[in-house]
Amino acid sequence: MMRYTVLFLLTLPLAAQDLAQCQAMHKHGDAGETQCWLKLSQSTNPGLRAEGFWGLKNFDSANDAFRDAVKAKDKDANLRVRWGWLFLEHGVRKGPVLDTASDLFNEALAIDKNNAQAFLGLATVAEEGFDGEATKLAQKALDADPKLYQARELLARMALEDNNEAKATEEANKAIAISPEAMDAMAMLATIDWMNDKPSKPPVGEIITASPWMDKIAKVNPHYGEAYEIAGHFFVINRRYVEGIKYFRKALELDPSLMTAKNQLGINLMRMGQEDEAFKVMTEVWDANFRSLETQNTLTLLDSNVKKSDTTKTATTIIKTRKNETALVLPYLQAELDKINATYEKKYKYKLNVPVQVEAYPDHEDFAVRTMGMPGLGALGVTFNTVVAIDSPTAADAQRKPGSFHWASTLWHEMSHVYVLSMTNSRTPRWFTEGLAVYEETAIYPDWGDRLDHPSIQAIKEKKLLPIADLDRGYIHPTYPQQVIVSYYQGGRVITYIVQKFGYDTVLNMIHDYANNMDTPAVIEKELKMKPEEFDKQFIPWVEAQTKTEVDGFDDWAKKMKAMNQNVTTKDWGAVIKDAPAIRDMYPDFVEAGSAYEALAQAYLAQNDKAKAMAALKKYSDVGGRQPDTLRKLATLQTEAGQKKEAVTTLERINWIYLRDDKGHAMLGDLDMDLNNPTGAIREYQAVVALKPVDPAAAHYKLAKALAAAHRNSDAMDEVLASLEVAPGFKDAQKLLLELNAQDTKK
Repeated sequence: MMRYTVLFLLTLPLAAQDLAQCQAMHKHGDAGETQCWLKLSQSTNPGLRAEGFWGLKNFDSANDAFRDAVKAKDKDANLRVRWGWLFLEHGVRKGPVLDTASDLFNEALAIDKNNAQAFLGLATVAEEGFDGEATKLAQKALDADPKLYQARELLARMALEDNNEAKATEEANKAIAISPEAMDAMAMLATIDWMNDKPSKPPVGEIITASPWMDKIAKVNPHYGEAYEIAGHFFVINRRYVEGIKYFRKALELDPSLMTAKNQLGINLMRMGQEDEAFKVMTEVWDANFRSLETQNTLTLLDSNVKKSDTTKTATTIIKTRKNETALVLPYLQAELDKINATYEKKYKYKLNVPVQVEAYPDHEDFAVRTMGMPGLGALGVTFNTVVAIDSPTAADAQRKPGSFHWASTLWHEMSHVYVLSMTNSRTPRWFTEGLAVYEETAIYPDWGDRLDHPSIQAIKEKKLLPIADLDRGYIHPTYPQQVIVSYYQGGRVITYIVQKFGYDTVLNMIHDYANNMDTPAVIEKELKMKPEEFDKQFIPWVEAQTKTEVDGFDDWAKKMKAMNQNVTTKDWGAVIKDAPAIRDMYPDFVEAGSAYEALAQAYLAQNDKAKAMAALKKYSDVGGRQPDTLRKLATLQTEAGQKKEAVTTLERINWIYLRDDKGHAMLGDLDMDLNNPTGAIREYQAVVALKPVDPAAAHYKLAKALAAAHRNSDAMDEVLASLEVAPGFKDAQKLLLELNAQDTKK
C-alpha cells in the first residue's frame, strides 16, 4: 500500500496559516514538523486538532477530533473529505475502511457536488480495489479542478499498473507540469526507467536507485521514502518481488518511520517464504501502532504456521502442510509436484536452480491472508517466484462445495508461473503468464482447466474482448463485473490460438523475448509477423467461430435448462431423456450442478438402464465434470460392468479434485488390489486411515493386506496390530497376523 498525501486548506481563516505551514514542512521533510503538528493538536478548533493528531500519527485521536469537527460544522464538505483521507492513509485500505472513506466522500459531494478532493478520494478508493471506475472519478476530479495534480498522478499509477508505460509517462508529465513538486509522478517516471534497466542494468541481485528524477525529488524532500515505496509497489505488482523488497528497504533507509513501506516489506518477505524476518518486521510495525487488519492477520497466521505446519523437503521441492492432514495430502502433492517438474523441465527447456516451495492451506481464509494479508481472496492459488500457496486438496466449505476446486489443475497452473517467471526474471506481462498457465491446464489433460463460462459467453456476445495490447487491463482494472474471469479465458484462448497456428516453439520464443524486456506489440510483430491490430482481427473471429453455438443459443439454452430441471423435479424421466441430449450439446462445457449430463444419467437410472446412464456420466467426466459424488457413481457403474480399469481412471480423477473422499479412496484401493497394483492400493488405504474412518479396524486391515502384497511385511505387521488393537476379535486380522508371523519364522 502506498501513502497518499493530499494537501489542501480547510475553511479555517484564523489558523489556515498554521496548517499550511505544517503541511509545507511535512512535504519538504522539515524536521520541525513534529512541533508544528503538536501545536495544532492543542488547538481548540476540532478540525485543526484532528490535523495535528494526524500529523503526529495519533490516528485514534485524529478520528475522534474529526468526529467532533463534523458535528460542529455539519455542512463543511472539506471536513468530511479530510476525515475520509485519514481512513485511507491509516492502515489497510480494504473492507470497512474503504467503505467508511467512501461514505465520507459521498457525504461531502452531497454538500458540495463539485468537490474535487472528494472525487479524488472516491477515485483512490476505486483504484485500491482495482476498479476501472477510478479513471472516470479521477477525470471528474480534474474537471472540478484542472490543477489537481494528484488526480494526474492517480491516472499515471493506474496506467502503469496496466503495463501502459506510455500513458503513465504522459500523465506523470502532466502532473509535473502542474506542480514541479509532484514527487509521486517523478517517482513513477523513475520506476519506469528502473523497470527497463535504465540508466543501466544492475548487477545480479542489485537494484537501480540512481535517477535524475530522484535527484529532483531529493531537492523537494531528501527524506521522501515514499518514492522508493512507489517503486516497490510497481515491482511487486509485476511479480518482481525480490526487487520490490529491496525498494521497500530503500524507502525505510530514507524514512524509518514509513510504516506503510515497512508493512509491505513484511508482507512480501512472507510471500517469499522468509517467515522469520517477516514476523520480526510485522511485529515492529504492530509495535509502532500501525495496527491494520493486514498486519494483525499476517502476524496471527505466521504464529499459526510455526505451530501447525509440517515441512517436507526433497532435492527439488519443499512442501508445507498442516500437521493434521500431512498424512493424507503429502503423498498426492509430492507425486504431482514431481511429475510437474519433470514435464515442465522438458517442455520449457529450463531447470529451476532452487527448490520450489508449495504451501497448502485447508482453510481458504488462511490462504488469502498468506497471499494478501486479508481474507476474501477469490483465487485458489498464487505464485511468488518459486513459492506457491494454494488451497489444500481437502479444501471445501459452505460456500465452496467439493468439486468446485481442481487442486491438481491449479497446481499445474501455478507451477507454469514458477517456470516462466524464473526464465524471464518476472519480465512477462500478466496476460501472457496467466494465459499460458490456463493453456497448460488443459494441455496435460483435456478435461482439466476451466470450461467456457457464462461471463465469457456474455463478453463474446457483447464484443467485450480486449485488444491483445491492452489485455493486461482486464486483469488489473476491470471495467465491468467478472472481467477478470473473462480475461483469464481470453488469455488462455490467445495462447491456444498461437500454438495451433504458429506452434508451441513460438510460445517459447515469446518467453525469451519478454525476458529481453520486449513489450507485447514488439513480441507480436517479431514472432507472429503482424501488428497487434492484425492479430486481433484474426483472433477474435476465431474465438467467435469456436463459441458460436454457445453464444447464439445461450438464451434458448437457459430456458430449456429451466424446463428440463423442472422435469427432473417432477420425475418426468421420459421428457428428460427426450430433451437433455440436445440441451447438453447446445452448451457442452456446462458441467455445474444441475447439468444435462447428470439429469440424463438420473433419468436412465430411474428406468434401470445402467449402460446408458454410464455413457451419459462418461461424457460428463470427459468434458470436465468434477462432482465427486457423480464421478463415484460413474465408477460404481463401470465396476459393475466389469470395466475396472476405466473405474480406476474415474476414481483417480476424484483424487485430483478433492482428497477428503473416503469412499472414493476405499473403492480405488479395492480396485487396485483386484488389478494387482498393491502400490496404488497402499496409497489409497493410507488415505482412508488418515481420514479417521468409522471402522478403523477394517481400514488398518486392508492397508495391512496391501502392504503384505507388496512384500512390506514389517509395515504390514504394524497395521494388522493396529487393527487388532481396535478390534481384538477381528478374525481376518488374526489370520493375517498368523500368516505374517509364519513368513517371518521361515526367514
